[in-house]
Amino acid sequence: MASSLNRQFVIAARPQGKAKLSDFQLTQRPLSAPQDGEVLFRNQLISIDPYQRNLMGNASSELPPVELGQPMPGPTVAVVEQSKNADFAPGDRVISWSGWQEYGLSDGSDLQKVALQGAPLTAALGVLGHTGLTAWVGMRKFLNAKPGGTLVVTAAAGSVGSLAAQLAKRDGLRVVGIAGGAEKVNYLREQLGLDDAVDYKSPDFAERLALALPQGLDALFDNVGGDMFEALMPFFNLHARIVICGTIAQYDFPGAAAGPNRLPELLKSFLYRFIEIHGFAVPDHFACYPDFLAEVAPLVAQGKIKYSEELVDGFENIPDAFMRLFDGRNRGKLIVRVDQDTPAS
Repeated sequence: MASSLNRQFVIAARPQGKAKLSDFQLTQRPLSAPQDGEVLFRNQLISIDPYQRNLMGNASSELPPVELGQPMPGPTVAVVEQSKNADFAPGDRVISWSGWQEYGLSDGSDLQKVALQGAPLTAALGVLGHTGLTAWVGMRKFLNAKPGGTLVVTAAAGSVGSLAAQLAKRDGLRVVGIAGGAEKVNYLREQLGLDDAVDYKSPDFAERLALALPQGLDALFDNVGGDMFEALMPFFNLHARIVICGTIAQYDFPGAAAGPNRLPELLKSFLYRFIEIHGFAVPDHFACYPDFLAEVAPLVAQGKIKYSEELVDGFENIPDAFMRLFDGRNRGKLIVRVDQDTPAS
C-alpha cells in the first residue's frame, strides 16, 4: 500500500444555481487495510459526468443528494493493490463506483474486471462503459426508430449523444445533431458523418434548425431539456418517439423556468400527434452490459464507431474538470487521470 491516507474530494456545500469550486473540499482520511473477503484498490482513472451535479443537491432531480462531507460517487478504473477476496488478485484492473477518491475498499460485489477486447483503458469509462451503455439502452430499448426517419440528438458531440447518433446512422436513419460551437458541429458532420448538424449558439439557431428539419422529426434522443426541448416541439411528427436521457440545461435551476408556459402545447402534441416519451436510468439496465458489449465493442475495435475523449491530469484538478461539463470547454468523454503514468491501454 503506497499511502496510509486516502485523498477525497467531498461535497462541502449545496450549490445555489451553478456549482462552483468552493462547493468541493479536498480532505484526507485514514486508509484501512482489507479484511477477509475485501479488496483494496487504487483509482487510476476517474469519470466526470453531468449527472453528478444532481448528486450535489438543489438540482432538477429526484435523486437523493450525497451527504455533505462525503465524496462524490461515480465510476472509476482502478488497480487492485491488496486482496483478501478469491475473485481478485493484486494487479487486476477493475471498474468501481467509488468516485472522487484515490483509494477504495470493497467486498467485490460492486467491482467488475476490465475486459475491453483491445480498446484503450479509458474506453471502460466512455464508449464501452456506462456512457456507451446509456446511449445503447436509449436507442435499443426505447427508441427503436425505423430506417428512413429523422432522429435528432441533442448534446450530440458528447460521449452519450455521439454514440447514439452513430448507432442511428448504422440503423439507416437520417440523423441531425445539435451541439454548441462551430468546432463541435464540424466534428458531427465531418468525423461522425451525420446528415446535418446545428449550432445552438448561433444567433440564427431557429432558422438553421428549421432548414435541418424540413420534414420534422420522427425520434428525439434528448440530453439537454429546457429551451432546447421547447425549440424542437414544433417539429414533432405523428407517432414521434422521444427518449429523455438527461436534462443538463435544467440541472442548476430546479424551479419553474421564466417565460411562457408551454405545457398545454406539449400535452396537446402528445394527445393529437400520438407521441411516445420515455425516461430511463442506466443503473436499471446494467444487466444489458453483455449485449451492449457484444454489439459495440467489435465496432469500436474495427474503427466503425468513433469517439472523443479528453484527459485531465492530476487528482487535484477534479473540480475544475467538472466545471468543463457546464461551460462548454470539453468535447466527448471527460476523464481525470490520477497518475500520469497510467497507460491508456
